[in-house]
Amino acid sequence: MIKKAEHDKVADAIYIYITDAPVEYTKQIDELRYVDYDADGMPVGVELLCVSNGVIPNDLPNRTDIERYLEKEGIKVFA
Repeated sequence: MIKKAEHDKVADAIYIYITDAPVEYTKQIDELRYVDYDADGMPVGVELLCVSNGVIPNDLPNRTDIERYLEKEGIKVFA
């Protein structure tokens, strides 16, 4: 479930909050997708860059919720 999201159109980026837990570490999926984790290894949030080109949701936590949010924002999702 998505708690909230921030879409910065100038930066062409979105940060999706999954929980309010503090971030312990970040894993880079690729150069455009990052996932933040808490101390227990649970996903806290997802940062997506260059979203105007579309987003590949593979390997993202809470994928279905993220896809729904992106589509609602008018951002193309590549399956």
